[in-house]
Amino acid sequence: MRTAVLATLLAVFTALLPATAGAANPTITTPPAGSHGFPFLAAAEDLGSFGYTESEFFISGTATAYAKSGLWTSSGRWDVRPTTQAEYRTRLLVRRPSDPARFNGTVVVEWLNVSAQLELSPDYWFMRDELLRQGYAWVGVSAQSVGVNGGLGDIAGLRGWDPARYGSLVHPGDAYAYDIFSQAGQALRTPNGPDPLGGLDIRTLLADGESQSAGFMTTYANAVQPVARVYDGLMIHSNSAVAAPISGRLVDVLTMPNPSRIRTDTAVPVFVVLTETDVPGAAVARQPDTDRVVHWELAGTAHGDQWAFDLGGPTVQKSAGSAAPEPGCAAGSAPYNDGPGHYSMNAALRALTTWAQGGPRPASGALLDADRRDPATGLATGGIRLPDVAVPTRTLSGERDTTDSGVFCGLYGARDPWNGDADPWDQHDDGDPSDPSFPPTAEPVLSRLYPTKADYVAKVQAAAQSSVTAGHLLPEDAATIVEAARNSGIGG
Repeated sequence: MRTAVLATLLAVFTALLPATAGAANPTITTPPAGSHGFPFLAAAEDLGSFGYTESEFFISGTATAYAKSGLWTSSGRWDVRPTTQAEYRTRLLVRRPSDPARFNGTVVVEWLNVSAQLELSPDYWFMRDELLRQGYAWVGVSAQSVGVNGGLGDIAGLRGWDPARYGSLVHPGDAYAYDIFSQAGQALRTPNGPDPLGGLDIRTLLADGESQSAGFMTTYANAVQPVARVYDGLMIHSNSAVAAPISGRLVDVLTMPNPSRIRTDTAVPVFVVLTETDVPGAAVARQPDTDRVVHWELAGTAHGDQWAFDLGGPTVQKSAGSAAPEPGCAAGSAPYNDGPGHYSMNAALRALTTWAQGGPRPASGALLDADRRDPATGLATGGIRLPDVAVPTRTLSGERDTTDSGVFCGLYGARDPWNGDADPWDQHDDGDPSDPSFPPTAEPVLSRLYPTKADYVAKVQAAAQSSVTAGHLLPEDAATIVEAARNSGIGG
């Protein structure tokens, strides 16, 4: 009996301790200026106007690859064993408050996305407002080989984009990416060389990844974080049902568990956020929320959207120029989804931060039914419904018609402003009015829905307050939404 009590006390005590890193501590150096004079993915916006500074550092050391140990199942309770080692040198892109007094103690470490064969920072764009107004530090990690060495076509990696700046970088392959990401976090905790955070005292270190990076983050949460113990919490944004392989071996790619759920015995909190685009492909991996795993499904949102495109487009154009990727949507097709995805990510970030610091678990949310749409509005049913969806003025969808469009076009969803006409951007017309996804023959008329400005603003205000009370919207963003309603032409 006494042994069992002691074991329980030890487990509780261990859970209360901060993360104790099991990752190696890399060497930190500063890069040369190079031919461009600025880092790839340098912010196009004036960070100084927000009281922020941007800098770049190299980290180098010996990275370890992992292999599966034992049977991996859909439970996510995955064990790994170390295999080979290889030398590497990669980079960290750092944005932090210029005034240390503004730092809130939390660093968000984003696994930079390379789906477009060059590095992107989608979650920085989605969460930009919350990051900058609350005094977070943000660090982008060049974790994958494509970002450093280049990929398909004419799109160069960092080494090809600026050989004078990045020519010394070395990436031995994505089998080592997980340990490189761990070492990036360790470099921030105990810098061996120049301090990327300029002496800021870290209270909370969060790992983050969106889309393809979220697939790697799923495997990281299940298999590597329990070994490395570097991060205090993990954000997984827009993952699919199957996680990324632990190595580059074909057998690992083909034998990843389907579905790949998050292990429920994780020592640190894991927050999974899915947009409407993601739900059809990820729903099979749904799992009940626990005291360590929570997931949200966001109605009226898209995997990529107008907000992220407007913020990220100038940044990518500044670095990649004519090689900057576009979603490739056909001319005349529906405009991108401009729904509330960024508001949800702001709330998720703050909730995860509080949770990782020992505060309450984030609120749960209803499941989304992306296949069943409201016949009056064309909006998906269920899910977390922020004011854009609860008090709608347009049809917001996580999917779109991608005929004659590029491979990434479908990720940007669609919006259809209501003019009272038949829906010109219909995404669901299968010709069967008895089908619950069949759209209305004519769109709602805004003047009938909201006969006065006061009526419209009151409904938006009530929906915003309801979302704040539910824990799905931040008060600052609720105020922004209500003010936009007051300044709109709706109900006037």
